[in-house]
Amino acid sequence: MHDLSPLTPLGGTAPQIDTVADLTCTEQCDLALASVAARLGQEKACAAALQKLLGAAPPVAGKAHLAAPYSAVWAGPDQWMLGADFATHEDIAAQLKAALKDTASITEQTDAWCCFDLSGEGIAAVMELLCPVNMRALASGDATRTTIHHLGCFVICGDPNGFVRILGPRASAGSLHHAILTAMRSAL
Repeated sequence: MHDLSPLTPLGGTAPQIDTVADLTCTEQCDLALASVAARLGQEKACAAALQKLLGAAPPVAGKAHLAAPYSAVWAGPDQWMLGADFATHEDIAAQLKAALKDTASITEQTDAWCCFDLSGEGIAAVMELLCPVNMRALASGDATRTTIHHLGCFVICGDPNGFVRILGPRASAGSLHHAILTAMRSAL
């Protein structure tokens, strides 16, 4: 019998939290993720099922739905990345499959991505060093796909003056974390 212990994307037993000046970077490990892609000919039915699940229309290009229990980010035409609290949605792909039925193809994404939340003051200055996203022009609920440190990432704006979520590839969590901390130390 194996005696395995879960590790965070950064390899720790607990999420890492780093603070520079008034800005905090928190490794989030309690996020379940799944990708949803509407099947050909089922786009309207999928959007209707997602609307029922989210309690709002699925996000369009450049937007995110930030309410609980499911968050959603537009990932492409008729495609979204959905997230939820891991404690209640460990089997998020199965839950979404039950809700969306044959209208969508759903893929478990939880262990493929790492998540870092930036909260506090100075986010715009840090993000200007990290990627070509104009944080000063974003509003709550805006989202984009960009590169950070040569990595394809999602940047989700919860509050342009105080909260941003960055999703990046888990296999490169250390590099992404290093880039975020370097930008924080340089900008603040």
